[in-house]
Amino acid sequence: MRRLLGAVLAFAVLALSTPALVLAHDQPETSQSRWVMADWMMDTFFIFSGLAVLAFVAAWKAGHFQDLDQLGSLPLYVEEEDYYTPDWALDEEEWLDEDA
Repeated sequence: MRRLLGAVLAFAVLALSTPALVLAHDQPETSQSRWVMADWMMDTFFIFSGLAVLAFVAAWKAGHFQDLDQLGSLPLYVEEEDYYTPDWALDEEEWLDEDA
């Protein structure tokens, strides 16, 4: 049991220290290296936004956005317990007092 615990502990230390060793090197400072981060971030933005636009157009052409005003009222018909209103707000005495 002690051997297993030692092996797991050694593996955990190795797994947690490896990323720190990878990030410990100096970044080369050239005019091109300053744009590397911006390049891949812009590329992924355009790729994912393009895929999102394609998915939106496909859903629009498939008719998934018809009658949204009617579909928006469907959750109002679901009967469930009110978890948000505190008990003091449902007190009957407050509603029976008409002079207030």
